[in-house]
Amino acid sequence: MHPMFHFGTVRVPSVARGIVVSSLLLATNLSVLAQDSLPTLGDRISGTVSLEQEYSIGQQFLASIRRGAPTISDPLLNAYLENVTYKLASRSQLQDHRLSFVIIDSEELNAFAAPGGIIGVNTGLFLNAHTEAEFASVMAHEISHVSQRHFARGIDEAQAGRIPQMAALLASVAVMATSDSGHGAAAVAAVQGRALENQLRFSRSNEAEADRVGQDTMFNAGFDPEGMSSLFERLITINRFGRRPPEFLLSHPITESRIADARSREFRYPDRSYEDSLEYQIVRARVVAHYAEDKQALVAEMRRALNNSNDSFTRDAMRYALSVAQWEAENYAGASATLAPLLAKDPNRISYVVTQAEILTKQNEPGQAREYLTRHMQINPDNHALTIAYAEALIAARNYTEAADLLKRHATIRPDDHHTWALLSETQGQAGNISEVHQARAEYFRLLGDFSSARQQLQFALRIEVDNGSGAAVEARLRERINALEDQQREFQG
Repeated sequence: MHPMFHFGTVRVPSVARGIVVSSLLLATNLSVLAQDSLPTLGDRISGTVSLEQEYSIGQQFLASIRRGAPTISDPLLNAYLENVTYKLASRSQLQDHRLSFVIIDSEELNAFAAPGGIIGVNTGLFLNAHTEAEFASVMAHEISHVSQRHFARGIDEAQAGRIPQMAALLASVAVMATSDSGHGAAAVAAVQGRALENQLRFSRSNEAEADRVGQDTMFNAGFDPEGMSSLFERLITINRFGRRPPEFLLSHPITESRIADARSREFRYPDRSYEDSLEYQIVRARVVAHYAEDKQALVAEMRRALNNSNDSFTRDAMRYALSVAQWEAENYAGASATLAPLLAKDPNRISYVVTQAEILTKQNEPGQAREYLTRHMQINPDNHALTIAYAEALIAARNYTEAADLLKRHATIRPDDHHTWALLSETQGQAGNISEVHQARAEYFRLLGDFSSARQQLQFALRIEVDNGSGAAVEARLRERINALEDQQREFQG
């Protein structure tokens, strides 16, 4: 397992298979929607698709991403994405604040929004957005596609015969978000998706509206709206000099007029001072270090940057970047020593605490990591990043039962986190709790939209509990869960 990033288990052998399944599910559901044209009370935007229907479609799309894409489970990155997006969403025009997130392991620049509040980014966005304001501009833009319900409005405007094509386009977003050129079937599917681009992608007016509404959302949420135009300018430079435009630019074409519009809007907002975000530089440093091919060269580069830093903010950011670069280069003692001044300055910053615990665990000192985390777990008992770091320290120390109990409690807090269920399943296996292995796997498969496998896992667990004479209450609970899964599958598939 990578010392910093943890990758979701991918059961389906190829991206293409996941996309085919997604296309079929979405096409079926949208065909039903096409036949049901009654307007939804209170919905002034779309007369065809209700918010609940959008949510259901989005969950199907998210399941296809989980099945077919390598996703990043790094809890610090995921927590950061969630925090920034919820901050934006709270000041947006969203009617439905149920949001789901996914971070795809790809250096390709991309971000996307799907119906029902699905927000996805590639790690390549962290590489290309140099400030939090630039990162937030993309999130605000994607939230605006959701809040303005551009997908639902597109269905309203479409002829009935085009609705299955729109379903296929939505599925193709998953391919384009996860594929690099030359990746066989995925690349072919991406090309096919782009062939529909002119007809089916968000219209130019949708993009302009998402820019305008997104920039307003940025300002209202306390982010510098200048971040939108500065990122646009960098991306148009990439497009001008790159051999192949990033997928984000294929689905979100950036023109000089869009940049000019974003610039002109900046002057309409009241003057306000903005501070740089150290937390964004922390998570970005983790991504940069992860993808660096020459780890020793990165260490040297970050050391020079630290030595040349001339203000406190830059020194702290570069010191953290040097620490994770040393960690990636497997110089764990050096990484810990570099991080120490940051911890002395800000001992309760969770990202520092988690990083120190991760270094200790990787350094074969899981007992120290556990002891170090104990106080912080008492202060923030349900924090996702702290909990995962603590669980991994327990696992490294072979305290499997305690780790499994911790993760089981945590999974009830984050029931839709497929990474947590996958880690719980593995840990229950190490603890020898075979029935619990099957139960955790069932939840994992549920989140991948594989209800047949989920139901099978629960049946395995039920058989074990019956053989062990566990009692009527346990058996009844498992049978009830099987019935609930069957109900969810029927709802999921329309």
